[in-house]
Amino acid sequence: MFLEKVVFMGKMIKVNEIPAYLAVPENEIKGGILVIHEVWGLDDHIKSVADRLANEGYLALAPDLLAGSDLEVERLRDLKDSLFDPEQRSAAQPQLRKLMAPIQNPDFGKATKSKTVQCFDYLYHLPEVRQSVAVIGFCFGGTYSYILAVNEPRLQLALPFYGHADFLTEELKKIACPIRAFYGEKDKGLAEQMEKLPPKMKAADVDFEQKIYTDCGHAFFNDTNKFTFNRAAATDAWEQSLAYLTKYVKS
Repeated sequence: MFLEKVVFMGKMIKVNEIPAYLAVPENEIKGGILVIHEVWGLDDHIKSVADRLANEGYLALAPDLLAGSDLEVERLRDLKDSLFDPEQRSAAQPQLRKLMAPIQNPDFGKATKSKTVQCFDYLYHLPEVRQSVAVIGFCFGGTYSYILAVNEPRLQLALPFYGHADFLTEELKKIACPIRAFYGEKDKGLAEQMEKLPPKMKAADVDFEQKIYTDCGHAFFNDTNKFTFNRAAATDAWEQSLAYLTKYVKS
């Protein structure tokens, strides 16, 4: 399943004006799932995740939420290895902060949330999906998985991987679906959230569970990242995700 040569089975489409990769199961469709990429944009890794989900019977839509934004995605991708290489990380971080500046603009957040909702609506209204839609996202996509859950009461399940959830309790109370989150214990940027989020979710009466994997950190699921990929954690998280989809994504 991981680190294998991928033969892409999907195709590029447009949802309104948003480029997106659509992977359709060959047989029965169990439901739809929105696949939201890391900050590197819609790359081969995310397309492969969509394909894996299609192989499991889910019609998977992976939008390019950075298309048309001010982010210089190719320059970000060029920094990827340096950011995760312990010997080069310090030198690369100032460049990352500069390139990531557009994300801090409130207009970027509004536009990206709108794109996410538009893509959800596209999936939700496909007849073969039967109004049964989940979301899975990684890092940037994990954050927008939480954002979609807060803003979309029709969502049936959210599977955020190492995403930020900076919400007030009143905002969390809007969540109507189960959330099953995945983190790496060594992810220093999210360590405080891993501790504080469960009681916040409980106070908001959200059906929330998080799995924290030892001996790995951020981006442990990304099998194209030689510095972060953890096969054992990724395999377990994948199997759990499929089990949650089976349990909660129903027409």
